Amino acid sequence: MKKILLFIAVGVFTFQMNAQVTTPQPSPSCKLEQKVGLTDFTLEYSRPGVKGRTIFGDLVPYGKVWRTGANKNSIITFTDDVTIMGQLLKAGSYAIYAIPGKEKWEVLFYKDTNNWGLPEKWDDGKVGARLFSEVMPIPFNVENFTIDINNISNSGATLEILWEKTYIAVPFTVPTDDKVLASINDALNGTPTASDYYAAAVYYAEEGKDLKQAKEWMDKSMKMNDKPMFYQLRQQSLIYARTGDKKGAIEIAKKSMEGAKAAGNEDYVKMNTESIAEWEK
Repeated sequence: MKKILLFIAVGVFTFQMNAQVTTPQPSPSCKLEQKVGLTDFTLEYSRPGVKGRTIFGDLVPYGKVWRTGANKNSIITFTDDVTIMGQLLKAGSYAIYAIPGKEKWEVLFYKDTNNWGLPEKWDDGKVGARLFSEVMPIPFNVENFTIDINNISNSGATLEILWEKTYIAVPFTVPTDDKVLASINDALNGTPTASDYYAAAVYYAEEGKDLKQAKEWMDKSMKMNDKPMFYQLRQQSLIYARTGDKKGAIEIAKKSMEGAKAAGNEDYVKMNTESIAEWEK
């Protein structure tokens, strides 16, 4: 009997020792992953709320370095060297700090990310990039602190900071063109496939490069492809139209439309119908 009571007592004691109260974080953590061109970006930060307070100029004072969020410093990571407002920033991870002002913010990318908030001793030698961004007022209230990546294109995007009624934009560019052109050169100087010619042609056309070359590559791709898909024919028709061959573009667009109808894709039927009407004018 004593052994049983002892066993029960030990069990209750162990339960009490292991049990923990779990509650939501006042500033929940957030992780955002975004590809821009061929470069991968990751944002890790915490999201405090306004909660009826005055943020900038009060809770977050003007003219002082701020962790740009809550809890551990906000961190941005990217896989290629990027150019931020004219400043080259090497691939890697950086803590995002800021010095808010009424009209401008100073935004700093700090090489040491292992800080809970601000570094114990600030080191200007660890600042990878220092830039200024104008404050743009927002006509509505952003309750939770937000860092996002928007205005995404093949060549760049905008790092955005939003909280309360304040918006900060930090544009950057990525080396997509260099990487794509290198891959095109490698593939087409080897044993190129129909997909290689197609991808190279579409990229050249979309980026406004040599359209004559794009048309040549697209034609090669189509000749190597026994049954091109309607969306591939659509791209071919667009390249023909851009080179001024509207007659050829219409003929190809009609084939694309037939394929789209067979596939039940009304979006491509509509796009081809509108393009044909435009090119026939």
